[in-house]
Amino acid sequence: MATLVLELALTRIFSVVFYYHFAFLAISIALFGLGAGGVLSYYVSGHGPALFRKLGLLSAVNAAAVAGALALILRLGGYEGAWTIAAVYFAAAIPFLLSGMVVSLAIAETIERVDRVYFVDLLGAAGGCLLLVPFLNLVGGPGAVLVAAVLLAAASAVWFGLGRSVTGRAAGVALALGLVILVVANKQAQWLDIHSAKGRELGREEFVQWNSFSRIAVTRDQSNSPLIAIDADATTGISQFDMERLSAEDRARLARQGPAFPYLLRPGAKALILGAGGGWDVARALASGSKDVTGVEINPIIATTIMRDRYREMSRDLYFHPHVRIFVEDGRSFIRRTDEKYDVLQATLVDTWASTAAGAYALSENNLYTVEAFTDYFSRLSDTGILAFTRWGFDPPRESLRLLSLAREALKRLGENAPARHVLVLRESAELLQGWGATDTVVFSRKPFTSEDLARAREAAAQAGLTIIYEPDAPINTPFRQLITAEDPREFYASYPFNVSPVTDDRPFFFYTVQPGDVFGYAKSATRPSADYKINQAVPTLFSLLGVSAMAVTITLLLPPMLLRRRLPSEPGVRRFLTYFLCLGAGYILVQVGLIQKLVLFLGHPTYALTVVIFAMLVFSGLGSYWSRRLTQASDARLGVICLIVAALVGVIALTAAPLTSSLVWLPRSVKILLALALIAPAGFMMGIPFPAGLARMEQWHRPSVRWAWSLNAAASVLGSGVAIFLALYIGLRGTLLTGGALYLLAFLALKWTAGRSTSRLGVS
Repeated sequence: MATLVLELALTRIFSVVFYYHFAFLAISIALFGLGAGGVLSYYVSGHGPALFRKLGLLSAVNAAAVAGALALILRLGGYEGAWTIAAVYFAAAIPFLLSGMVVSLAIAETIERVDRVYFVDLLGAAGGCLLLVPFLNLVGGPGAVLVAAVLLAAASAVWFGLGRSVTGRAAGVALALGLVILVVANKQAQWLDIHSAKGRELGREEFVQWNSFSRIAVTRDQSNSPLIAIDADATTGISQFDMERLSAEDRARLARQGPAFPYLLRPGAKALILGAGGGWDVARALASGSKDVTGVEINPIIATTIMRDRYREMSRDLYFHPHVRIFVEDGRSFIRRTDEKYDVLQATLVDTWASTAAGAYALSENNLYTVEAFTDYFSRLSDTGILAFTRWGFDPPRESLRLLSLAREALKRLGENAPARHVLVLRESAELLQGWGATDTVVFSRKPFTSEDLARAREAAAQAGLTIIYEPDAPINTPFRQLITAEDPREFYASYPFNVSPVTDDRPFFFYTVQPGDVFGYAKSATRPSADYKINQAVPTLFSLLGVSAMAVTITLLLPPMLLRRRLPSEPGVRRFLTYFLCLGAGYILVQVGLIQKLVLFLGHPTYALTVVIFAMLVFSGLGSYWSRRLTQASDARLGVICLIVAALVGVIALTAAPLTSSLVWLPRSVKILLALALIAPAGFMMGIPFPAGLARMEQWHRPSVRWAWSLNAAASVLGSGVAIFLALYIGLRGTLLTGGALYLLAFLALKWTAGRSTSRLGVS
């Protein structure tokens, strides 16, 4: 339980202190530490009371190690680079290494009933998943990490009690109580808290609150206006306009920016705003005369705590305006469940690379920006409705150009075969193209723009101080015109210096614009001052993470021969059977990655997907472990059939998850969580059987190789967590799931190749 609370809390800490690319690093760290700890456990093994006292001491030391690792991570928040990654990786791995030693020792002591012990272990881990969200809400990210230390101290007291050590038990209880006091005091005093992040010191924050998927703070800009900061990086202002008494100056200010353009084109429109945030787009719609404005904001801290509670007066009761309705919900989920039609559907810089990573395994996938999403948006527009997206402007264009590719494909699916007349592209602050500040507003119409629309657009652009860089009737040769008028857009995508091809729900990496052939060159040449560095920072970061993961894998594999004086066994068939554990480690993590990312849209937010998937796999895999002995009955044939069943079930999920979840995304979240559990349950149950059954088989066949089974399984999991990113980027989430299923087929073959030798040793027919 403590280990899972720590692992998941670190994903949030890493996303704030560093960038979202580091979030999945916590999973790799945990897998490395647990695997290495499993090997090192042989150094401190024992039996009876002496073993329990060792476990108590390890747990107590681990509680202190958690606090120390947290302090180091928070201190390194002001730095970046490969050395920082390595320092964070190996420092944070120490608590997981100690946890791995404890779990391995407990399993080794009870190997004859590994099925039940593994079940209880996974059940506790599942409990950790459930505890994470309330802990984050109550005491924040650093506090949740310290709660993991409290749980480890409590475990220490339990172990000492089993070892009949009164002194040790009292010390464990005292340590747990001391850490509880630290958690409570730290919330107020902020001794262990985030004071620097993403390479810079944080300014004065007058309000800070965490929830399960973000850290929200309110700061002030240079003019003392309030800013909502998301994960210590992206900001959105709080609207302070009095909508009942707007001055001419205020109206002009609201109309002068790119996001105001759709309301100049469709004044008084019935509007839907995705990512309502601090309310600027809501204010723009009301200022244009709109009488029906719907805002959708996924983060309850922003929509409720800030805008409708603490800063209600500052925002002039904007979210209580009689013409405004606010829904705290994921934008795609709302679009899928509503049957209303809108004149304007708007999203202004909705995403942020700060906090929208899909849980632990994301680069910056965003289900708001896919072909399927745009198809949904167009279906919610009236016949005269327009869709307006504002994104950062670059030269040459990237984000705004990819919006065109998405809309072109979506319009084609809806039977619109002349996309060139459905598009307007406008630029604000064009002089800032080489830095930060230029934005492109791309407007798409459900039906082709009329001549009257285009004349009004030119007038509105002049009024708002915007530059039109694409309109159907103006022969300006820009990449926008080249793409929207191309007979075969694939030729344009192949020749363009950036990857702006349309992305789908299966590969929702909208912001990843590095061409596949440029990956290595980009990783070497990206420089910090460029906008590309921040947008595509995933590339050099991912290479650094994979390098550190490779180091961790090497260490894991070298531990048995270096420390335990055990080389890979040379007995016939044993090495071949060890590939079984490699396949299980990589296969399990690939399936988990694919499921998390597949269910983001369905469950409405990455954190829900992360928590539900990991919880479900732990619980059902734990149940599978509990029943593994009865189901396999020490039979290789039965175990092989189970591996085949896992591969088949994963294949079914890969092929059916997307259409099934897409059609049911409108359901209430509680129902969707139950459906997700039902989807995962069969495969999760069967996936819990092969590992403990394989360990029991190896224990009886060639006991010295059990430590190698632990190491190889952990090494494959560590590397698999990074490889999954590449698979998701280049072959999609369905391909990632199918690859995971294929690895269970390879595990079956490894079992098949060694069946004769092992059964002769075991006496099993």
